[in-house]
Amino acid sequence: MLRSSACLAVGSVVSLGLLAAAGETKFALTIDNIMRGPDLVGYEPAQIHWSGDNSKIYFQWKKAADAIASPLDSYVVNRDGTGLRKLSDEEVRVAPPVVADTNEDRTLSLFSQDGDIVVLNNATGQRRQVTKTSDAETNPRFLADGHRITFQRGGNLFLQSLDNGDLEQLTDIRTSAADAAPVAAAAGGGRGGGRGGGRGGAVAGSAAAADAAKGTDAQEYLKKEQRETFEVVRDRLKVKEEADAKQKKLPVRKPFTLPARQSVGQLQLSPDGQYVLATVTEAANGTKNSNVPNWITDSTFPEDIPGRGRVGDSIAHRHLAVINVLTGEVKSVDHGETGTPAAQTEDGAGCVGGGGGGGGFGLAQAVYFSPDGSKAVFGARSQDNKSCWYFALDPATAKARVITSEKDAAWIGGPGGGQGWLADNKTFYFTSERDGFNHLYEVQYEGGEAKQLTSGKFEVDRVVLSRDKSTFFLTTSEGSFYEHHLWSMKVTGGERTRITKLPGNHMPQLSPDERWVADLYSYVNKPPELYVQPNQAMAVAAKLTTSPAAEFNDYPWSDTPIVEIPARDGMKLPGHLYKPANFKKGGPAVVFVHGSGYLQDITKGWSSSYYHEYLFHHFLMERGYAVVEVDYRASKGYGRDWRTAIYRHMGGKDLDDEVDAAKWLVATQGVDAKRIGIYGGSYGGFITLMAMFTQPDVFAAGAALRPVSDWAYYNQQYSGNILNQPQADAEAYKQSSPIYFAAGLKGHLLICHGMVDTNVQFVDTVRLVQKLIELRKENWDLAVYPVEDHGFREASSWADEYKRIFKLFEENLKGNR
Repeated sequence: MLRSSACLAVGSVVSLGLLAAAGETKFALTIDNIMRGPDLVGYEPAQIHWSGDNSKIYFQWKKAADAIASPLDSYVVNRDGTGLRKLSDEEVRVAPPVVADTNEDRTLSLFSQDGDIVVLNNATGQRRQVTKTSDAETNPRFLADGHRITFQRGGNLFLQSLDNGDLEQLTDIRTSAADAAPVAAAAGGGRGGGRGGGRGGAVAGSAAAADAAKGTDAQEYLKKEQRETFEVVRDRLKVKEEADAKQKKLPVRKPFTLPARQSVGQLQLSPDGQYVLATVTEAANGTKNSNVPNWITDSTFPEDIPGRGRVGDSIAHRHLAVINVLTGEVKSVDHGETGTPAAQTEDGAGCVGGGGGGGGFGLAQAVYFSPDGSKAVFGARSQDNKSCWYFALDPATAKARVITSEKDAAWIGGPGGGQGWLADNKTFYFTSERDGFNHLYEVQYEGGEAKQLTSGKFEVDRVVLSRDKSTFFLTTSEGSFYEHHLWSMKVTGGERTRITKLPGNHMPQLSPDERWVADLYSYVNKPPELYVQPNQAMAVAAKLTTSPAAEFNDYPWSDTPIVEIPARDGMKLPGHLYKPANFKKGGPAVVFVHGSGYLQDITKGWSSSYYHEYLFHHFLMERGYAVVEVDYRASKGYGRDWRTAIYRHMGGKDLDDEVDAAKWLVATQGVDAKRIGIYGGSYGGFITLMAMFTQPDVFAAGAALRPVSDWAYYNQQYSGNILNQPQADAEAYKQSSPIYFAAGLKGHLLICHGMVDTNVQFVDTVRLVQKLIELRKENWDLAVYPVEDHGFREASSWADEYKRIFKLFEENLKGNR
């Protein structure tokens, strides 16, 4: 059962006493006005991050009145709320980075900017450019000593001293079609493929060049005489001979030549400097991407946008390889007792998504090393996404053993959270849905039973370990599924302390010293704003930004009540109910279906994904409609069983929930059963199609926006998880795809789709339209948007689409009935 402590009674409705007088306000509730998007509700602050000295907060933002087409601007504000201003281009260039690595005492930050490596003194703001090359340097990291760094360049890993600038190439990775010898030579010359670089390598290389080729007899005579005459020449040759002798004692580093279709992504040096951990990806063989035509272009010709593959095709796979820095020897990681070859795992994937570490913008890691560098752990998933493991890795042998694992008969998932090491160098923490909700666990490096650190009917969304490794900072839904707050908890578990106070949704970012919280906070009728507060229990937060246009506040936007609607299987469906105070019995209603499937729409926070719909529902209320939206089965926020209830049948329990919500409107809110419409986009568009085709007596009209009509045409990551592979589980695809049920259409259907949709591609609608034509159906309309991707950008497109939706409901839910 879902929690009811945060809910209103089932019969509660939005009070529209104030709305009745809305006509007297300055704000005109028209579709053109509410579909202005950010020009009305503002641009929420993004990429929020602190200065290294904890005194300032940097973020991306734009005021509502600024041009929509331009990118977000960079802003800074003092911690006390003063000094809010937009940065100049030069200030942007020297501002602290969003993503950076820090040294042990966090005095320095290391990052890549414009393809070069930069070190920032966090206290003074002084910058030092470490590299300045035409090649792009990426993924910089500090070594434990804080004096050396690694970075990637040209597909290889390099080590550089910050003290004297010495540079060493640690890997010699080549593609099968390219000769990488020039790269190795440029890194320091010599037999070691890069070892012996720096000053010594340069001297030896210069001497070798001067004495490399044997000349004529006369030339050789002069060389001999030169050596006998000048001491400096004899000394130089002696240095060369000694360097050559030392070099001969070192093993020759073997190049790592990648087979066809393979590429290397992340490279990571082990703390002892002996091994490089490489993430190797092998592209699928024989797949074909479905490109998307871009119809309206500067060239006047349609141009293809590179597309994606489809579910069921061969799948690319990722595995870890260990490269010996000294010899260049490469070993693929042996997964040991699991018996899963590299081709069937996604190494580095972990058991759930999500990041962690630092202040929320930590660098991704394939392998997690313990604080003392002695132990290594990495995560992996099976390619069918039904099993996952955390492995202990021995880099010397490239052998791995399982320290904890889990299986799911449906698919591994959840909100993620984070993972890492505790201070004892023995304990690894991670998040998992293994008890039915996403919670925090720890496991010993030697293996054994995982210990659960949080429990209850709530979800842990994000985990950050404090600098002293004594405390976890957790963002969770503890107390109410409909709110997300920051909590602190000792690493041993036990009682948690709530940090954020205001009701609603919080997305916190801790300051480097962990004494302050920069918080992106929102409430149902209040768009996200930047707040700051002390990192103390229930501390008062100060608001730093105001994003919406002034006229937004001229309308009494509702604090939409949360209701719990009984489903046919006894579960309670979280919902929002919009209902006019003067709603007439027998009036019309609309069911809105959120998209994404795995997304939580019912919260006490502002819906950044569906604020257009929130505003539109007020427009509908003023015209006599009741509106309900629910977090149907598959939605985020309610645990593993809720998430996986659609396994092998999308359009099953999730659609049942929408039907039950419609019937609840009739039974409890006085809605006419023959005057109910439904609409939604993406996954919501898919559900709308299934509703119109399989529940024609429940819904009189429906608007399917950018809908999936056949899941076999969608991607591997989504369709493959929920429905398996089409060639192996055809039944799952046929019972889940609307195109197979189109003959059931009775009510009126509107389909809207952007023609440049790179997510749910326009071909889904094209195929469905052809099916409707062949079925000789006439009660449908199609609206296309030639310049729009999956998420519309143009206010004119939003307005056109929602005018058509409103017209559909007016003509079919009111009409002459």
